[in-house]
Amino acid sequence: MSSTETSLAARTVASTQSEMTEIIMPNDTNTLGNLLGGRLMHFIDLTGALAAYRHTHTNIVTASMDHIDFIQPIHVGDLLILKSSVNRAFTTSLEVGVKVWVENTQTGQSHHAASAYLVFVAIDREGRRLKVPGLLPETPDEQRRYADALLRRQHREAEAVRRRQERHAAAQ
Repeated sequence: MSSTETSLAARTVASTQSEMTEIIMPNDTNTLGNLLGGRLMHFIDLTGALAAYRHTHTNIVTASMDHIDFIQPIHVGDLLILKSSVNRAFTTSLEVGVKVWVENTQTGQSHHAASAYLVFVAIDREGRRLKVPGLLPETPDEQRRYADALLRRQHREAEAVRRRQERHAAAQ
């Protein structure tokens, strides 16, 4: 088996799972002491990229942050726990899900604070797209996320077609 064949061998979702923990400091927050949305998006992008790197073993770039839900505010002093894994691998891109938990350092209580889906594309040093390994969903939850990722991709593609048609019509 060549090194290319080995590097494209399908991987499990578990092998892509990544976790990052941050403590929220005053410079991460707004005037109310709540974590800035853009700062949270930065943490989500980093954690998602970790899962994408674990899956592809190559350079990746963020193509989109497809969806994000801000569920609960996150405050100064809270611990932010971000967990990511690949939901589905396509030809040169992959969807990663990131779930954000927040833990109060005083009480130890934690709750779900945000979730997001990101799309990453594998590239070489010259910026050319590279094929990515397949994904092997094993558990019922992984299989559900795998199927849902295809539906989200189809929606993204349909929306891209609609926007192109709209721009074309506006140019006429």
